[in-house]
Amino acid sequence: MTRLYETVFVLRPDLDEEARDGLVERIKGIITDNQGEIVEEDIWGNRKLAYEINKYDTGYYVLLTFKGGTALVKELERNYRILDGVLRSLIINKED
Repeated sequence: MTRLYETVFVLRPDLDEEARDGLVERIKGIITDNQGEIVEEDIWGNRKLAYEINKYDTGYYVLLTFKGGTALVKELERNYRILDGVLRSLIINKED
């Protein structure tokens, strides 16, 4: 069963543009490779963090709205934990 989800992730601000774009594309690839469909992409760019994370006080924010199943959400969460450039992430179900 596919549902509508939204994910926000914060990348390290010291990544160069090529590495940052590669990481965003990799995350988008995880969604599409797991039978997901990206509905909307919103790049917020560098923003000040509410509190310091790993000695960083800013981060590069990306918001993706996508359709997918629970297996996709689990895979995305697993990848967020192991990807080096991701400081924080959040996935919410938009249909609740």
